[in-house]
Amino acid sequence: MTDGPRSGRQRRRLTATVTDIEVVRQKAFLIGLARTSADMPEAEVSLHELALLTDTAGSDPVGDELVRRGRPDPATFIGSGKAAELAAETEALDVDVVVFDNDLSPAQQRNLQKIFECDVVDRVALILDIFAQHATSREGMLQVELAQHRYRLPRLRGRGVELSRLGGGIGTRGPGETQLETDRRRILSRISKLERQLKDLARSRDTRSKARRRARIPLVSMVGYTNAGKSTIFNRLTAADVLVEDQLFATLDSTVRKLPLPGGRDVLASDTVGFVRRLPHELVEAFRSTLDEVNEANLLLHVVDAADEDPDRQIAAVHQVLIDIGAGGIPELLVINKTDIADAAAVRRLTSLDADTVAVSALTGEGFDDLEEAIVAALAAQTTDVALLVPFSRGDVLAAVHRAGEVLTEDHAESGTHVTVRLPQDEAGRFGEWTTNPES
Repeated sequence: MTDGPRSGRQRRRLTATVTDIEVVRQKAFLIGLARTSADMPEAEVSLHELALLTDTAGSDPVGDELVRRGRPDPATFIGSGKAAELAAETEALDVDVVVFDNDLSPAQQRNLQKIFECDVVDRVALILDIFAQHATSREGMLQVELAQHRYRLPRLRGRGVELSRLGGGIGTRGPGETQLETDRRRILSRISKLERQLKDLARSRDTRSKARRRARIPLVSMVGYTNAGKSTIFNRLTAADVLVEDQLFATLDSTVRKLPLPGGRDVLASDTVGFVRRLPHELVEAFRSTLDEVNEANLLLHVVDAADEDPDRQIAAVHQVLIDIGAGGIPELLVINKTDIADAAAVRRLTSLDADTVAVSALTGEGFDDLEEAIVAALAAQTTDVALLVPFSRGDVLAAVHRAGEVLTEDHAESGTHVTVRLPQDEAGRFGEWTTNPES
């Protein structure tokens, strides 16, 4: 999972046979922290999610501990005594990696690795590892690498200590310091190169977005908690073949496909990376260009797992990420998924949360006719059809109409040009002077 020290208990090894290669999974021990008794339920849910993340990363959780502590210890996060106690437990369990459900400082991580005598990673490193395994497109791989370098940069000092001497006085300067600065310059140079490459890709994405806006094609973006079923719904709506797995973060790369709707209108739909509680800042920043596609959407399909133990927390986590990326104000349609396995009372409660809610089963297809009709209605509510009569002398107005909306009909008469145009609600008032009845 990490670049930390490898102990004699390390289990990542390959066993070759004539027909295949078997990878022996690491044993992982999970540690969370709750500051008060009131925080315990939330911390327990988060620790359960950490187990799912650890399994997705390729390790088997063999034990866990939820530590109650008023505030994190600056040196070891959970206190040296508790760390020593858990180190004895992990030794008995033959654990290979200890995973913390919190962010660790570089110093805390170094100190804990000495105590546990095996790899110690935090939640950020774990999610970065999962993203690194699942990225397939060039942009996705560049984004993950950028996030990893940003995460590792402040942790270079500890690694330099392991390699050679470091210090700030007489007798301590030497190859260790030189190596540290060399590593730092190499990573900073790589970060700069990755940022330039991602900017180039972002410009290409922006060009496509401008072309779509000029063509007046609405964009519907799928958002939701990881493993809520976004990709399955996306595939059923668009007849796409996006990878679907019962695994967290199965989808990292944004995919855009045509979505035919009732009434003969086609729009675009995009499938995006799933969100999670406390999505690492490094990933939000690295995936900014991909997440910006959500900002371009006319409508968000917020997919909710109705079978989850606490869907409300997932909804809140998704809303927080949307706010963080500046997409909090985009119209949203709640799609309550997995009705085929969810409790009926839970589905009824979730569908009552908002007027714009549809219940579906991505597995069976139940509710998809209602979903498509709801998408049509939600997009229609954002626009209005306006009939205009524009004098021939006002070619500037006619040009502005074409730029502002989707022209449905255009006929020339003695008095001017009759135009029926579909405009965004906030644009309709601009052309009030030329508004007429469709019959006129």
